[in-house]
Amino acid sequence: MSGNTFGQLFCVTSFGESHGPAIGCVVDGCPPGLAISPEDIQKDLDRRKPGTSRHVTQRRESDRVEILSGVFEGQTTGTPIALLIRNEDQRSKDYGNISESFRPGHADWTYLKKYGIRDYRGGGRSSARETAVRVAAGAIARKWLMNKYGILIRGYLSQLGPISIPLVDWDEIDSNPFFCPDAGKVEELEAFMDSLRKSGDSVGARVTIVVNHVPPGWGEPVYGKLDADLASALMGINAVKGVEIGAGFSSVMQMGTEHNDEITPEGFLSNNAGGILGGISTGQDIVASIAVKPTSSTRLPRKSINLAGEAVMIETHGRHDPCVGIRATPIAEAMMALVIIDHALRHRAQNADVISPAPDIPVWPGV
Repeated sequence: MSGNTFGQLFCVTSFGESHGPAIGCVVDGCPPGLAISPEDIQKDLDRRKPGTSRHVTQRRESDRVEILSGVFEGQTTGTPIALLIRNEDQRSKDYGNISESFRPGHADWTYLKKYGIRDYRGGGRSSARETAVRVAAGAIARKWLMNKYGILIRGYLSQLGPISIPLVDWDEIDSNPFFCPDAGKVEELEAFMDSLRKSGDSVGARVTIVVNHVPPGWGEPVYGKLDADLASALMGINAVKGVEIGAGFSSVMQMGTEHNDEITPEGFLSNNAGGILGGISTGQDIVASIAVKPTSSTRLPRKSINLAGEAVMIETHGRHDPCVGIRATPIAEAMMALVIIDHALRHRAQNADVISPAPDIPVWPGV
């Protein structure tokens, strides 16, 4: 299986399956001298891990990260950093009934068509369990970006099913199990999820990520556009079916005079571009949103076929998130961090000595 390495200069190669002994990754290209510890990484892993509330999968994983290489006396050495997370709470027997059939909405059928073999236990390599190592690698990227440039990467749940969340209080996000930025919406979300869980169905969500303090000038103008790389990275998250940068699909309804972000000596007057123009950062906040589809695994019977091509009805048992979007925020933040650090290193390699002739523009809106 190819396609397991992400990035050009800051490269992450992941391995492992949902029900194997462990998952992990190798981070290659991290600059030396970064103070990093398992505790730095664990903070982000704890935000993503399962079993943290009744609204997500009850699989119990500590997600304790082990640093196997690349760190000496608390600092990165510039050599590959190997990270390992052991699986502790697999229930492979929950998936015995689907070994001979295909779950609608999952990668069961496509994996078998591509490889001729599939690990049906929890989806194997296609499981969202693999995203834990992305969060671990992203934690390293986030710390380097903060230390070097003061870059802050934050996300939040902006919609769950029919419930939209327009108010954003950054201090509220980590105070509830939904990553919801509005304390006044939490009770409504709780009631909705309780009802959904009882019904046996699932629902989708929207997650928004904001990156502050990215300098202007990062990104390539043609094949390495910053927004294109961000879109690719975010689309590569399990269950993501749509990505917006800035105004995104809302720009379809806008006029050019409304969408174009006017520039004044005091700064930009809006940020419909989401902080990126021509594939290059403007210095404004980078804003992206993802659409996460409803969880494909439900207890409700669905039509499918078995290995013989015969019609069957299938029910998916096991421990699943009724809304995978609830735990998607740390994953989306991590993928943003991995793209931003890669472009930071690429820009530094090519343009470290370039002094831009363009005037500095105060960024607005900002933090």
